[in-house]
This record gives sequence, C-alpha cells and structure tokens, in this order.
Amino acid sequence: MSSPLKSILHVNASARTVGSVTRDLGQTFVTRLLAKSPDAKVLTRDVSQGVPFLSEEWIGATFTDPAARSAEQKMVLALSDTLVGELKEADTIVIGTPVYNFSIPATLKAWVDMIARARETFQYTENGPVGLLQGKKAYVIIASGGTKIGSEIDFAGNYLKHILGFIGISDVTMIAADQLMIEPENRDAALAQTIELAA
Repeated sequence: MSSPLKSILHVNASARTVGSVTRDLGQTFVTRLLAKSPDAKVLTRDVSQGVPFLSEEWIGATFTDPAARSAEQKMVLALSDTLVGELKEADTIVIGTPVYNFSIPATLKAWVDMIARARETFQYTENGPVGLLQGKKAYVIIASGGTKIGSEIDFAGNYLKHILGFIGISDVTMIAADQLMIEPENRDAALAQTIELAA
C-alpha cells in the first residue's frame, strides 16, 4: 500500500455469520488495511440477508431520464442509488463471498444487478461499453469447498472479476481459500496472502 486509503467498502455475502471463512479473512484484511490507513472510512455492506431482485418498475425507472423520473420511480431506485453511491465513494472495495453451487450467492448477484447501471457505473459508446468507476482497487476474498478458483467451473470468481472490470474496476486481486474440503490448508495460505497484501 503506497498511499493512505480514504474509503473502504467491505461487502459480505456469506450466509454464515459465525465460522465464515470469507467474513473472518475479510475482517482481518480490512483491519490490517486500517492499520496502514487509520483515517480511512470503512463502510460494511452485508448483503447476505437479501437485496431486492430487479422488477419491471425498477427497469422502467432506471431507463427513464433522471430529470423525468416520477417520485415513485425515484423511490424504486433509492436503494440502488445508495449502493452505487457507496461504490463511487470508495477507493478500495473488499468483497467476501463463498462459492455456492459453482457461482456467487443469489444475494450478491442481486447486489451486482443493483449497481451495474447504465449512465451510472458504465456507459455504451460507439466503441462498446466503458466502465465509469475507474481508478479503484478491488480485492475479492472467495472460499469454496471443491471449486478451484479461476478454473473452467468457477462461475463465481471469474464472473466477479469480469463484472468489476465492466464497471471500470480493472485492478482486481483474488484471494482464494478454495477447495477447502480437499485442501483445508488453503485457508492458511489465503490468510498469509491477506497479511502480505495489506503490509
């Protein structure tokens, strides 16, 4: 860490609040980041208890020109606006997630759907989509029982890296405590990586 951090967004997605590998590693990592940047603001967003799914009303509101949105449409987008604002404010994003059935938890996917918004976090140009949240750093702390992160059956880590890049966050570091049912020592390796990265 060459320069002090100003704002950290810590997103937790594990359904387990006790004994969660990603929650434990994530908290260790954020604590160590704060040791280097004690004045940094930390916002923790726990999506494990649910984020609303997209609805017809939500889609209609987000594709309506902001100046023309009704009060009802603004209300429909209120949570999404908050989540997008959290991402925009943060210079560092830490996402902790398990792999459920080869992919990310449904609640984390719902969060992604809320923050991947045209004209807010990405825009279409004549040369294709361009992410608008550039200049940020993301760490994805991910745990799995059997899935090898980065492999062809990893539809969690690969997806998160892609979607973060899509919205402009191309500097993504994966911290994998993977295949814990096969190689439980990988948790210690992931812990060592978090300590090294935060040093």
